Amino acid sequence: MSRKIVEAVPNISEGQNKELINEVVKAASKVAGSRVLDVDPGAATNRTVITIAGSPESVVEACYQLIKKAGELIDMRSQTGEHPRHGATDVCPFVPVSGITMEECAELARELGKRVGEELGIPVYLYEKAASKPEWEKLPNIREGEYEALPDKLGKPEWKPDFGPNEWNETIAKTGVCTIGARNFLIAYNVNLNTKDPGVARDIGLTIRDNGRFLRDSNWKFIRDEDGKKTKQPGKLQCCKATGWYIEEYDTAQVTMNLTDLSVTPLHIGFETAREEAEKLGARVTGSEVVGLLPLNAMLEAGRYYIEKQNAGLSSTGRQGRTTGVPQKELIEIAIRSMGLRDVAPFDPDEKIIEYMVTEKDVNLSGRTCCDFADELSTDSPAPGGGSAAALIGALGASLDAMVANLTMKNRKCRDNWDLMREIAPEAQSVKDDLLNAIDDDTAAFNDWMDAARQDGDVEAAVKKAIEVPLRVLSQCPAIIRMASSLEEKGMQASVSDAGVAAAAARAAAVSAYYNVLINLGEIEDSEYADGAFRQAREYLTASLENADSVFNRVQDKLIKKMEGQNS
Repeated sequence: MSRKIVEAVPNISEGQNKELINEVVKAASKVAGSRVLDVDPGAATNRTVITIAGSPESVVEACYQLIKKAGELIDMRSQTGEHPRHGATDVCPFVPVSGITMEECAELARELGKRVGEELGIPVYLYEKAASKPEWEKLPNIREGEYEALPDKLGKPEWKPDFGPNEWNETIAKTGVCTIGARNFLIAYNVNLNTKDPGVARDIGLTIRDNGRFLRDSNWKFIRDEDGKKTKQPGKLQCCKATGWYIEEYDTAQVTMNLTDLSVTPLHIGFETAREEAEKLGARVTGSEVVGLLPLNAMLEAGRYYIEKQNAGLSSTGRQGRTTGVPQKELIEIAIRSMGLRDVAPFDPDEKIIEYMVTEKDVNLSGRTCCDFADELSTDSPAPGGGSAAALIGALGASLDAMVANLTMKNRKCRDNWDLMREIAPEAQSVKDDLLNAIDDDTAAFNDWMDAARQDGDVEAAVKKAIEVPLRVLSQCPAIIRMASSLEEKGMQASVSDAGVAAAAARAAAVSAYYNVLINLGEIEDSEYADGAFRQAREYLTASLENADSVFNRVQDKLIKKMEGQNS
């Protein structure tokens, strides 16, 4: 379970006035819980692309403040530029990054659109995945005629906005309209070649792009069908726009791609396919570069892919390889090296990966040393407290599960159980990462509760949020113990005590998290919610206690027998 992070990419119709752009960006930057990651102004297009990321509720608020400020400062009656536009904030798409679905992003678009339409009086159209009708999925259909066509369009039933007034007035003459939506994450990705010839890069682009290429015969003439139309060959990659060019700065040709749906064509598949096609043309790939930012999962998937690729090669030699259940940092470094992401420019994960950029490292408890965390825990501050401690204890248990599984993969006597270890190690790493996040989430939830109480906010909602974090920790404990149980039985027996400690840590984490759920439930007025949360907590706790005690008995028996055998 990953933390919910969403990206928004509002485009404002101003790319020349730096002071104005800074004021708009400043309005968005004031919202806690989100961060402006990039500001890209274009003078000729008279347009600025702004990237914001963070928690869903904070990003919605940041976008609202940005749209409000842009509407105050930008006058569309005098705005001109090369880029199509019809509003001060022309578009504002939401993009799922981690822990959030496309439908949730579409709902965020509707939430923001309703508020902009009702509170700011700006007409709002929903597009792409949030579109209210099929013809409005494509942005050009909504933006037809651009700003200049709005006086004729507004007021007609067929152009009634999803939110806001369906009329032309002085306010709208100044602000124009706003298009808000939800779309997939798009990665601009370039693969570098050992040639300066852009023709080689373009040829590869034609072969791999989803739109494909027209077929030619041996005389280089287009092949046509019975109706005289050119015959097309589909491209190798779906959701991929590609071509080729020569970059003077790098003195090399590049295959340049836009990957529009990473669930269909991941980053590493784009790289590998370009590499294969380059080799067919006698060229070689030397590396690649990501333009802009990318989600963490793209790098983790790539790291796992290349570990599995190494394992496939090793299997022919009779060697067992390794699991993909290694820490995130290692997976990312494997991905960077495998795709040559430092070939022409630096690649710093802290500056390229969205999840890392939105993490406030100076207040991140999980990133501190053990001593620093223990010191912070020991002060008279109420947070971090038992909830964060429970999450840490559980994370240690999951870490031990991963360790035993990875050690078992190195033991040839355990060959029959290697497939099981390949399953356990990555699952344990995933649980570990979630619980490390929960260390900070628990403290943040407590602080939000205190803020709500001080500011007459929605205390009930804040308390529920404070319950959800320890309940989430508690829900992971049975899985940690289940893995420990399998490792006690089928893992490397020299590490059986480590499997026992993993189960014991998960048991302690479960009890600790259960306490935190109970004490917070006492503050809830919603009896239906309280009853449901209590039942869930009891189920997780019961399963954790029973299974952990079983692991304890079995591990104890093995260790005592071993001790007695050595002493006899």
